[in-house]
Amino acid sequence: SLVATWIWLTKVNSALCMNVLCWLDFCVVPNVSKTISCFIEIASDGLKGRVFEVSLADLQNDEVAFRKFKLITEDVQGKNCLTNFHGMDLTRDKMCSMVKKWQTMIEAHVDVKTTDGYLLRLFCVGFTKKRNNQIRKTSYAQHQQVRQIRKKMMEIMTREVQTNDLKEVVNKLIPDSIGKDIEKACQSIYPLHDVFVRKVKMLKKPKFELGKLMELHGEGSSSGKATGDETGAKVERADGYEPPVQESV
Repeated sequence: SLVATWIWLTKVNSALCMNVLCWLDFCVVPNVSKTISCFIEIASDGLKGRVFEVSLADLQNDEVAFRKFKLITEDVQGKNCLTNFHGMDLTRDKMCSMVKKWQTMIEAHVDVKTTDGYLLRLFCVGFTKKRNNQIRKTSYAQHQQVRQIRKKMMEIMTREVQTNDLKEVVNKLIPDSIGKDIEKACQSIYPLHDVFVRKVKMLKKPKFELGKLMELHGEGSSSGKATGDETGAKVERADGYEPPVQESV
């Protein structure tokens, strides 16, 4: 069959460019209207794998809004999307507000795996500050001090992640207790301030298990055996007892 179609053609000349509207006839395959294949698209499959970036202030009704968490949808149950931790970052305005003159910025990063098999990459940042009763305007750390502080950062981040699972690591990232531990440990080397775990990347994760995800959301059961009153009571029967025959099933 023939199908007439409008199409715009452009004639290009050396001195003139003009648009011409003309008719073209296209030959259409006769069986083009038949259904070759059919599939059903499930809405939940389109939601799985989506990453949502949410401010911590919106999650906890807090005024501290410079920390953002990334959550990935791993399962959909009805109208509920069950998410898991996928990363963390600081806002751009927070990072820019901490970078100033007359101080040294020290950064470190480390790849470390949790006890439940999640491989994370943590980035830490800290800034030198003036000592008490300091008159000098600048607060620059020496190269040897920077190396020592960077080594301390990597040691503390590795220790805090290697000995905990992902849920406990996230609980440490929310109040940023890792940054506070680094700040205390580096006081003897050079005083620091504004020490944060500025970014967390999810590099690898173990195979998805629905049971672990439900336990993470507090809906999993510890064991399949019944306990307490659910065990039932023992019924005593006489020797040779046979149940009556039912007339209908």
